[in-house]
Amino acid sequence: MAWAGGLLAAARITRDTTGAPPGAAAISRIALAVCLLSVGAGLLAHLYHGRYLRGSMDEVAGVAMTACAMAVLLVLVFPVLVPGQRAVLPTVGGSVLFAAPVMLGGRYALFAARGRFRAPASAAVDVIVFGAGDAGSLLIGRLGREPGSAYRPVAILDDDPAKRRLRIQGIPVLGDRTRMAEAAAHTGATVLVIAIARASGSAIRDLTAQAERCGLTPKVVPSMTELISGSARIDGVRDPRISDLLGRRPVRTDVAAIVGYFTGKRVLVTGAGGSIGSELCRQLYQFGPAELIMLDRDESALHAVQLTLHGRALLDSDETVLADIRDPDRVREIFEQCRPQIVFHAAALKHLPLLEHYPAEAVKSNILGTRTVLEAAAACGVESFVNISTDKAANPVSVLGYSKRVAERLTAYMGGRADGSYLSVRFGNVLGSRGSVLTAFSAQVEAGGPVTVTHPDVTRYFMTADEAVQLVLQAAIIGRNGEVLVLDMGEPVRIADLARRLAARSASPVDIVFTGLRPGEKLAEDLLGQGEMDHRPYHPLIWHTPVTPISPDELAILDPAADPQHLREALARCAGQAVSEWAGQLAGAPPAEADQAADQMV
Repeated sequence: MAWAGGLLAAARITRDTTGAPPGAAAISRIALAVCLLSVGAGLLAHLYHGRYLRGSMDEVAGVAMTACAMAVLLVLVFPVLVPGQRAVLPTVGGSVLFAAPVMLGGRYALFAARGRFRAPASAAVDVIVFGAGDAGSLLIGRLGREPGSAYRPVAILDDDPAKRRLRIQGIPVLGDRTRMAEAAAHTGATVLVIAIARASGSAIRDLTAQAERCGLTPKVVPSMTELISGSARIDGVRDPRISDLLGRRPVRTDVAAIVGYFTGKRVLVTGAGGSIGSELCRQLYQFGPAELIMLDRDESALHAVQLTLHGRALLDSDETVLADIRDPDRVREIFEQCRPQIVFHAAALKHLPLLEHYPAEAVKSNILGTRTVLEAAAACGVESFVNISTDKAANPVSVLGYSKRVAERLTAYMGGRADGSYLSVRFGNVLGSRGSVLTAFSAQVEAGGPVTVTHPDVTRYFMTADEAVQLVLQAAIIGRNGEVLVLDMGEPVRIADLARRLAARSASPVDIVFTGLRPGEKLAEDLLGQGEMDHRPYHPLIWHTPVTPISPDELAILDPAADPQHLREALARCAGQAVSEWAGQLAGAPPAEADQAADQMV
């Protein structure tokens, strides 16, 4: 229709013909040819194959290509359609100028008709959308086109001054975040949806707090990871999670390199039933290793991880190994049978207060158990050994920190003696792990409180289990012998703020009680220890720092049967953090903090 009208309009305007006017038969042939040729040109330009987004520059280019192809075809076939005449170039050229805009206009009108707003549900909630960028535009479009949508956008806020007069689908931008209360009063909205792509945790925290002060319920759009995985839709807004409020940049790893490295390899994971070990197994299983050997002393944990991987857990295969890393003979037997090529050592005791009370258990598992696994790995020629460490190993002041620092030093020692690479990975608290502070807070809130926090100013680093495991897997590829790899975890999070956030979600008031720092606890953790360098040769968010090795012979001073206080002092010496050095570090600390640390030392 566009081409037929374009030809008629161009012929009428140009009045440029050669020979006698075509008869009725010729006009019929021309009309039929226009229909066939226009469809053919469109097929050649893939206009009907769904290749182009509506309204995109790609679609404009495709329509322009079709118009040009059509003009060329008309010039070639016109002498056949009307014998004795040739196509008049001004008429054909003019028809292009008429037809192309009509084609584009028709396509846009169809697009607009399909994208028109549908009536929301009768009980739809009026919402203010914060963010007039791509995420906000997409959200408003989806909410408007979704029949019976539970949310009705009524206003937009954005901090960009250039968007003050913008309207998206007819919804106006009323100003920046300082106009939030005014916009809520003017529109009657009860919900604020934060629609900012890759919003920082600090931004979400600030907007969430401001929304609550204005009487609005804060919601957020799903993260890019949730959208890509298919676990959420852009219009599936949800409550802000603790992970949204942490202010961390997501870790981006080289997934292609990870897949290629582990595919077809024999991989063994110690502590496979723990929070990190089980997530390691889940991700490694997707990469198609030749064998995945899961070792743990907790039979129920092995049952749970196998059930996660296969949907059933018969515990009758060689992939689940029930063993304790404290048993050297059993560990050597397993390594000789399985001959793993890659080992992830995640087995450890991790609860700081318990290990302060029972330091001998930390020695048996975290140090002597690690030595056992290292020696067995070296004996069977492991290609890569990754020891899972903790930020408490940086400038350690606790039994847990000492024991994990010694494990790092033992790993570095073996890296200088055995074939293959031996390294450690250090990170902070893992969200949702068993025994984590957030898990404890959630249980306390559910029980009605109180929520117990050690100190109002205590801060910790947090990351998700998925990110922690991605770092560990990347470490096996980019790490070098004797190193510790440390994740740049952003800004530390105040634990009291997290407690208040969780308590605020309870339907009834929940008290927060401060109990005081426990022995071995710091107000703030360190990611790098004294003398360790901020060196990032391969990944912008991963530090590489060498570790001073320690020979297993030097562990002779660690006698699990010794007095606990003497054992703590011996642990400090093996960690390279003697009590005298610790006391020297306290010289620059605030008096109250120094006194408290000195009391712990005594």
